[in-house]
Amino acid sequence: MPTFRSAIASKLPLVKTTIFTRMGQLAQKHQAINLSQGFPNFEPDPELIALVTKAMNQGYNQYAPMAGLLALREIIAKKIEALHGQSYDPETEITVTVGATQAIFTIITAFISPMDEVILFKPAYDCYEPAIRLNGGILVGVQLKKDDCTVDWDEFRAKITPRTKMVIINTPHNPSGTILSKADMIQLQESLKDTGIIVISDEVYEHIIFDGQQHESASRYHDLAQRTFVCSSFGKTFHITGWKLGYCVAPAELMREFRKTHQFNVFSVDHAAQKAMADYLKTPQHYLDLPKFYEQKRNLFVSGLSGSRFTVRPCSGSYFQLLDYSAISEENDMEFAERLVKEHKIASIPLSGFNTEDKTQKLVRFCFAKTTETLEKATAVLRTI
Repeated sequence: MPTFRSAIASKLPLVKTTIFTRMGQLAQKHQAINLSQGFPNFEPDPELIALVTKAMNQGYNQYAPMAGLLALREIIAKKIEALHGQSYDPETEITVTVGATQAIFTIITAFISPMDEVILFKPAYDCYEPAIRLNGGILVGVQLKKDDCTVDWDEFRAKITPRTKMVIINTPHNPSGTILSKADMIQLQESLKDTGIIVISDEVYEHIIFDGQQHESASRYHDLAQRTFVCSSFGKTFHITGWKLGYCVAPAELMREFRKTHQFNVFSVDHAAQKAMADYLKTPQHYLDLPKFYEQKRNLFVSGLSGSRFTVRPCSGSYFQLLDYSAISEENDMEFAERLVKEHKIASIPLSGFNTEDKTQKLVRFCFAKTTETLEKATAVLRTI
């Protein structure tokens, strides 16, 4: 067979296997406790499983409407209005997506052209940057403050130029577990006033927030909401990450452009899963009880580290906990994380995987969306290091 030769120019020449895949494979190879990837190791609510089975038996097995099952969009609208006081039209301003990652990729593809600048706070989840680069955009990073992962709003405003097309925020934040406050959201809103800049607000951990604090959704701020896509994830909320089910909301003018790309990207989302979710959301306690559920897991993980040499960074939301290992090792975070797997049989994610130019800060991220047994085993190991 003749050898295929082509002058292939990669659109993502610097992209390698993700840090999540790398650490997951390493954990499997060394039979380590895997607290690296952000997914629960416990089952979802049996009621939800029964609802999707029921939907399949009822015939929800063909294409759903392109924008999503109307019954699901209607109950999403009611949920947002009840929680945040913002009204979205289910017909024109809400679209069901194949998880939040697809929503974010579609938004960037629909609006970013070559040489458009996108401001992104770092460290950041790794799906944003490749989408920006694939569409010819220019990443403009704003590093969060080292000690507490808060935003320097003066630095942010200094990064805005006439070429700035988009800003991406994430609250509760992955990987740091911090949240944007009311003051932060007002700063963002005022900073973008009188501009045409679009905002993506990644709020996939919206219902996982602790210590009596409130989730400051972009949809709570009227002027900010007029330029914002709010992206959410049923997968993260209800322990069904494998279902790849999420949604985004935005003003009709923005959503029209989104759907032009969405319809040729995935067209529609699993019909039976949408029907099941529409029925499941009729009981608000299914998501209103989540903060307490995950706060108990966070507290179990943190209390289990008492007496260890790790320094626990405050976690206000998400199901991730950052640990500072400065008192343990001078290794960079990748070296330290790999040694944790190989020598101590426990897997984490080094923070440099989320950071600008792989910047290392002697921090590793652990996922505490795990069973009590798993968390107790993990902390017992960590206390010995």
